[in-house]
Amino acid sequence: MSSKKFRNQLSSTVKIIVFAFAIISCSENKTKGFPKPLEKDITPNFIFILVDDQGWNGTSVQMMQNESGSKSDYFETPHLEYLAKNGMRFSDAYASAPVCAPSRYSLQFGKTPARLSLIRVGMNTDHIDHDGFTSIPKGLKMVNPQYRTAHFGKWGMGSEPHVLGYDVSDGPTKNKDGNFVNNKTQWTHSIKKDPKHIFSLTNRSMDFMTSCTEKQKPFYLQISHYAVHANIESKESSYNMLKDKPKGEQQKDAGYAAMTFDLDESLGLILEKIKALGIEDNTYIIYMSDNGSVPNIPGAKKYEKSYNYPLSRGKWDALEGGIRVPLLISGPGIKKNSESATPVSGTDLLPTIMTLAGNNTIKLKETDGGSFAHILFNENQKNITRDVDGLFFHVPYKNGIALKRPHSAVRKGDFKLIKFQDDQSVQLFNLKSDIKEQTDIEIENPKKTKELEKILDDYLVQVHAPKWQEGITWENKPLQEINSNY
Repeated sequence: MSSKKFRNQLSSTVKIIVFAFAIISCSENKTKGFPKPLEKDITPNFIFILVDDQGWNGTSVQMMQNESGSKSDYFETPHLEYLAKNGMRFSDAYASAPVCAPSRYSLQFGKTPARLSLIRVGMNTDHIDHDGFTSIPKGLKMVNPQYRTAHFGKWGMGSEPHVLGYDVSDGPTKNKDGNFVNNKTQWTHSIKKDPKHIFSLTNRSMDFMTSCTEKQKPFYLQISHYAVHANIESKESSYNMLKDKPKGEQQKDAGYAAMTFDLDESLGLILEKIKALGIEDNTYIIYMSDNGSVPNIPGAKKYEKSYNYPLSRGKWDALEGGIRVPLLISGPGIKKNSESATPVSGTDLLPTIMTLAGNNTIKLKETDGGSFAHILFNENQKNITRDVDGLFFHVPYKNGIALKRPHSAVRKGDFKLIKFQDDQSVQLFNLKSDIKEQTDIEIENPKKTKELEKILDDYLVQVHAPKWQEGITWENKPLQEINSNY
């Protein structure tokens, strides 16, 4: 069935129809386009597991087939490996920002941090229309008002979850609610029965899943873990299992490895609950990180060969180590053990989830993301339609930990351009051949450099992005008082 026929069939039905597919046929299907639907109409559930500070290679899943460094050389995540074998991994997936708050906003609203004028942690958020913007839960309820929605774990944003449409939540939680203390003790490993609240979050999530299933209500569940953000905590059994395991070349901290293992165990519990509830055939599972790993975890080789290596640098920077993240999706109709190299971003999740729920009529306004549902079903369709063609990253402030220079970036196709606001210099990289971002090819490619620089500059002007000025930190004060935009 072609994608056009698929959309027409969806729009012509009275109910919201989303096709579910027999698991056995997914592995055997060799046809192009969408797999055949089951006889009955199904509205899907969604479970979005958002991890904090987990790097692209922070799991034992190899995110890129031809890059051995795209998986950890120390950590163990067997349940995530199972998820990957039963779904699709994205080798070129990006968080919308190299830090948590702007990344999380972007996920909810499908808008870049530049468009939202929310570009760092600690900003005043009064300028954001939390109630009026379409969020993931509001978007799903527009498609089908029967959806029940929940958010458990770290919120890390302004306003409160219920304002964005969540029926159930833990409230406006922050890092401190996940046992974070902002001093050197965060790198000292601690033994906990419920490290980073991993298992209590999971239990509340499973209760919500059970309640919705019993009431025959479709649901969207977002589990925003405090792990693997510091402080470093794990169960004693996990630590004892991994402490004597040979350390990796990049990743060496046994406590961090144990915390990662505990996080993966919680995924296993969710997978078991899905099976026990009998909702395997109509539940999509999305696994993603909010930004890259902290590059200077004790034992790491700092920025040269950090925990993110072979990617450059890490959290706080718009280089690959700070923004390229693990993304895996499994569910009805997704080809097993498949990989997509199409660049996707956190801004794409809102329209993608709405499409999977059956939407083909609701048009989102002033968004930057595009649906990649067709990629999940048909590997031969690789392009994503967005209002502006490209992925944009905006870090217009100096950061003493990271690059220490205000910068922005755009990725289009295989190329990525970084522009520094302090002196207007640019760098150009071909990520297909230079994933480490070691060779600046700007001089050899003046036409491509000019093209991408114009796309980036025009976009920042179009969305009135925050504009760097010496001395501006963007912290605390309302935007109108700072008064610096493109």
